[in-house]
Amino acid sequence: MNFNGYTFYLASASPRRRKLLKLLNVKFKSFAVDLNEELNDGEHPASTVKRLAKEKMLLAKGKIKDGILITADTIVVLNKKILGKPKDAAEAKRMLKLLSGNQHHVYTGFAIFNSRTEKRIVDYEKTAVFFRELSRTEIDEYVKTGSPLDKAGAYGIQDDYGAVFIRKINGCYYNVVGLPLAKLYSRIKEIV
Repeated sequence: MNFNGYTFYLASASPRRRKLLKLLNVKFKSFAVDLNEELNDGEHPASTVKRLAKEKMLLAKGKIKDGILITADTIVVLNKKILGKPKDAAEAKRMLKLLSGNQHHVYTGFAIFNSRTEKRIVDYEKTAVFFRELSRTEIDEYVKTGSPLDKAGAYGIQDDYGAVFIRKINGCYYNVVGLPLAKLYSRIKEIV
């Protein structure tokens, strides 16, 4: 894609987001921003992910010179309860038990900032995910891999093992991985 010679910057420590951004066929640099991803009681999930993506963008925009900055945040929501990244293996197991046999929603908020024009866009995507029933052994074995510990909701749809937990999804697959590519691409075109 031709984005007028812009350099892209991804302010994220997520290797999954780096892989997804490569699918847009843009050259980019990535770096992490250190933000305490605080969840506010009573805040709507869409507002939460947009707020966190915007806060990351505000922290990161001083680190780029000339280009397009992208930040994002993903949460899992089950019965109006936000499931962030588990603090430890025990919490990961609890989250997976809650998700087992249930439908939940994945929200990813993203912010795009054009440093040349100072234009910015903050948006989000929502995807419904349906888990099959999981056995205690499946949960224990998955948590032992360590994979769930750096993921919202304690699973990765793209994981070798986590992928078999999901019966179906309704919405954007890439949103569940961490960046809603089609929507992100469309919104980037609006400010380039």
